[in-house]
Amino acid sequence: MQRALTEAASTSKSTDDAPTGIAATKFARAAKQMWEQRGLPSKLLLLTATFVLIAEALIFLPSVANYRVSWLAERLTAAQLAALASEAFPGGEVPSALRADLLRTAQVRAIASRRDGSRRLVLPVEGELSIDAVYDLRTEPTTNGMALKLGQIRDALGVFFARNDRTIRVIGASGSESSDLIEIVIPEAPLKAAMVRYGLNILGLSIIISLLTAAVVYLALSRLLVKPLTRITRSMLHFSENPEDPDRIMKASSRIDEVGVAERELASMQTELAGLLAQKNRLAQLGLAVSKINHDLRNMLANAQLISDRLVDVPDPTVQRFVPKLIASLDRAISFCNSSLQFGGATEAPPRRELMRLKPLVEEVADSQGLPRDGEIAFLADMEDTLRIDADRDQLFRVMSNLVRNAMQAIEGAEDQATGSIRVAAHREGRKVVVDVTDDGPGVPARARENLFKAFQGSTKKGGTGLGLVIASELVQAHGGTVKLVDTPKGAHFRIELPDRSVH
Repeated sequence: MQRALTEAASTSKSTDDAPTGIAATKFARAAKQMWEQRGLPSKLLLLTATFVLIAEALIFLPSVANYRVSWLAERLTAAQLAALASEAFPGGEVPSALRADLLRTAQVRAIASRRDGSRRLVLPVEGELSIDAVYDLRTEPTTNGMALKLGQIRDALGVFFARNDRTIRVIGASGSESSDLIEIVIPEAPLKAAMVRYGLNILGLSIIISLLTAAVVYLALSRLLVKPLTRITRSMLHFSENPEDPDRIMKASSRIDEVGVAERELASMQTELAGLLAQKNRLAQLGLAVSKINHDLRNMLANAQLISDRLVDVPDPTVQRFVPKLIASLDRAISFCNSSLQFGGATEAPPRRELMRLKPLVEEVADSQGLPRDGEIAFLADMEDTLRIDADRDQLFRVMSNLVRNAMQAIEGAEDQATGSIRVAAHREGRKVVVDVTDDGPGVPARARENLFKAFQGSTKKGGTGLGLVIASELVQAHGGTVKLVDTPKGAHFRIELPDRSVH
């Protein structure tokens, strides 16, 4: 039975606390949202006013506590004077009329004293009297100063919330001896009224000081921080609307502090960004024009190639001597046009990978380049017939064509050799396939090694563009692989490492 009552009480309490918790959560969420929606000036003003009010509250509490102690000390002093006056009468008996005047002057109901170890009731209380609280204003040597001050603040706050009909007993020191004391019994209502008047005066003065301080601090911080930050923010938004407009670049001030540094750095960054965007637009327009010209030029070169093919049938020895060179030049020009158009594309299509046999693809690349050439360039596909590679067929064909074409052109361009050979070897290492394309030509010049995979900078032959290696590198990287130049004593050696697709 007792357990059931306990569970019912717990359930009832949880049910009552649930709405309170939900309401508190909603209030906190609304307050947070309201705070986040405010601007920096509003936040600064609210924080400044809050902090100043907190500082004033920290000053207000000790002030009220000190006022209470001072008020009670004045009552004790008045009571001490009344006690001394009573000693002038024989036997210490004070006439009733004078007694009433002394009590009214001291604002007390009873006075007692202790001197030289003897206790005496100076002005006894009339009728029954109930004491609600006792306060000892004597400072003990062992009392901690901070604890004493906190206790006085607690007692002062208690006066504001106490009943108006309370009667208190106050004890204070009297004379030079530590054993001498004076005690009074007083109503707390006059103390409360005096403290309320004092508190209202202090509160009004605190509010005025808080508002003035908050206004001064806000204006100072607003001028030093908020306005410059607002100006920087507006400049960023204004610049972002049209970054190519140089008139939207922020004009930095002459300040030498952190705000000035931020303004100058922002202005420098905007200037640099505007210049880069302008350069990018010019390059884009230039690239579009080059692409159009290149497209038309490729068509004209293709027509010239068809016409030059007919020159092969002309029996003139001079024509027969120059026709191969003309055809080779036209082939290189058309290849350059195709490479430029391919490189100028926005992005390569994502590879459509499939597991396929590598050797037929390599042999197809050789056939497309007219390899092998009897008595001139030998070609060898050194790999197992069953070796499979996980790649996009068309993109891998382009990669191998570029590398094989470069090797073939290097051999053809060599002045000190009449023949050469190209070898494409491949093998599997775990979950990747390694492909080596080697030739016995003149090799890669030292000046071309540093920019080997940079467009228009890494050409290995005179008049080349270097686009073939750049395109090959981008296609291999799209597969998650790498292509690099391997040091070799003679010729050139390019190695491709192409991993299989990740299995998740």
